[in-house]
Amino acid sequence: MLAAQAPPVDGDAASQSARRRTFAIISHPDAGKTTLTEKFLLYSGAVAEAGAVKARAGRRRARSDWMEMEQERGISITSTVLQFRYRDHVLNLLDTPGHRDFSEDTYRVLAAADAAVMVLDVAKGIEDQTRKLFEVCRSRALPIVTFLNKYDRPGRDPLELLDEIEEQIGLRPTPVTWPVGIPGDFRGVVDRRTGTFVRYLRTVGGLTAAPEEVVDAARAALEEGDDWSRALETCALLDEVGASLDAPSFVAGDSSPLFVGSALTNFGVRHLLDAMVELAPAPGPRADAYGVARPVASGFSGQVFKIQANMDPAHRDRVAFVRVCSGRFERGMTVTQASSGRQFATKYAAAVLASERSTIDEAYPGDVVGLVNAGDLRIGDTLYDREPVTFPPIATFAPELFASVRALSTSRHKQFRRGLDALDEEGVVQLLSDPAGDLTPVLGAVGQMQFEVAAHRLEHEFGAAIELSPTAYRAVRRTDEATAKLLRDSPGSRILARRDGTLLALFESEYWLARLESDHPDWCLERAVV
Repeated sequence: MLAAQAPPVDGDAASQSARRRTFAIISHPDAGKTTLTEKFLLYSGAVAEAGAVKARAGRRRARSDWMEMEQERGISITSTVLQFRYRDHVLNLLDTPGHRDFSEDTYRVLAAADAAVMVLDVAKGIEDQTRKLFEVCRSRALPIVTFLNKYDRPGRDPLELLDEIEEQIGLRPTPVTWPVGIPGDFRGVVDRRTGTFVRYLRTVGGLTAAPEEVVDAARAALEEGDDWSRALETCALLDEVGASLDAPSFVAGDSSPLFVGSALTNFGVRHLLDAMVELAPAPGPRADAYGVARPVASGFSGQVFKIQANMDPAHRDRVAFVRVCSGRFERGMTVTQASSGRQFATKYAAAVLASERSTIDEAYPGDVVGLVNAGDLRIGDTLYDREPVTFPPIATFAPELFASVRALSTSRHKQFRRGLDALDEEGVVQLLSDPAGDLTPVLGAVGQMQFEVAAHRLEHEFGAAIELSPTAYRAVRRTDEATAKLLRDSPGSRILARRDGTLLALFESEYWLARLESDHPDWCLERAVV
């Protein structure tokens, strides 16, 4: 028997991946996540002032919330990819929606991240969506850095917030910086690693990086008085209980380095950005569908984690976002789609900064590549160059709300169908059909706002205004053909199919579903929808 040939090794990919950091920002709505994202760009030098990107044709806006509907409502609706350089490192920042109605998009993005920043409003602390997002991070074993935001405004005692973090999400916070002054009277922070006081000065509108003054302990005691003394007493208490930076437990997902500041006024942003370079793990081996870790120095491989249509309204394009998992990506290389075995050339590849993009010639593990108009790619697809690999699929959430949809104008039917297909491919909503022959499509969603986004985009991007008719169905299970045949004659239920052929059983009553599950334990009624 011939010995198995060792896979090719790309030493350049290994060294380049060590310079990469790929992380997501998660938070409850209004915690300041998008503001922090834009301040990262400011401190990295990607923008000259908050919101304005350096460009040859003058300064342009580069909001992480680039979609028109996001800017109108002031919330994040879709995730955003931003790549920039900082301290000789390449940072791939994945900004995620905070609203629970878009939690499925957040889940997909976290599949491409190696770490996460959890942003908490110092006045509100842990909220429902924070807990849910943390559970997703935990399921993916992502290390988490915590940022207590809005400390320049009145809020809660930070020690109380530390207890809340540990009690409610089971993550041990280890403050790296600690505030001097109370919420609303923020004087600066103690860097617990050096014992120095870093005083922050306000800037006009937070448009430029905040000046920082490093003050030694003796001078801080003289100038800050009781505020300094109380901060030192608290730091001593944290030392006694062992709440100090512990890199191994952070990487293992047991502890969370914690920083304090205000993204709006730029307090603490540099400390946090430095931490992502110094503490967040570089891209490492990723397990394939069989649990075998694929080294970063193997041949090129990547996974599609996001599809976005119409980022450039003038061209109505479609971008597949691919997280590079191993090897070196080169624009124009021919890659294989693992699910179909098809090959295609990656001629149109781009690096992304919000809605702005530029042609990219190469990328390494941890980087995100936008493949423009790669129409056959779907979320979760694996791509590879040399030795075959398939990564685990990215889960799809079970829809909780359902609505029938029709075009208001029959003359726009072609645009209507094209728009529905695009939104389904992106994961904005799930497009369901009736195998029994009813041609009226049904949309499935996790939250009501997904329907609003779908309606807005169908009208404004695809030129097809729609009417949505909510259904009475309140529960869903995955089923098989045999059970589906039995359920078709059952009152209060309906069978629908997803694009990939997965059959879903919908029920008007949770009680009736529970009764069926009890009376027919042999029926296929699975909770997971993948």
